[in-house]
Amino acid sequence: MRRLILGVTIAAASAMAIAGGADGVWKTEVGDDGGYLEVTIGPCESDASKTCGKISNAFTDKGADPKYKYMGKLMIKEMKSDDGANYSGGTIWDPEHDKTYKSKMHLKGDVLDVEGCVSIICSGQDWKRVK
Repeated sequence: MRRLILGVTIAAASAMAIAGGADGVWKTEVGDDGGYLEVTIGPCESDASKTCGKISNAFTDKGADPKYKYMGKLMIKEMKSDDGANYSGGTIWDPEHDKTYKSKMHLKGDVLDVEGCVSIICSGQDWKRVK
């Protein structure tokens, strides 16, 4: 009986996360310099049927960096949701290398698998939901 209750609880939590989609604040993986970003994801201003993400906070290995030069810049653009858990058709900008890549995302509960691709080669990160 405990396993059944645990299974139902996990399934319900996953369904709730998918229903809300990727909207929210996400923490990127820590970079080589010890810093990371928080990205706020939600409907694009230009087309609310698509998903975009702006850099909303930046952190160094010493703490918050309110003067981060890319604060407020779009990092994720024009992603289309297939089912609330899978996103594709957009781009992601890498501020460390100042390059833009074709992108796709996959929501797994409170983890967002974000990938940038060149041709068929993709590389990505697992972002964790902040709120």
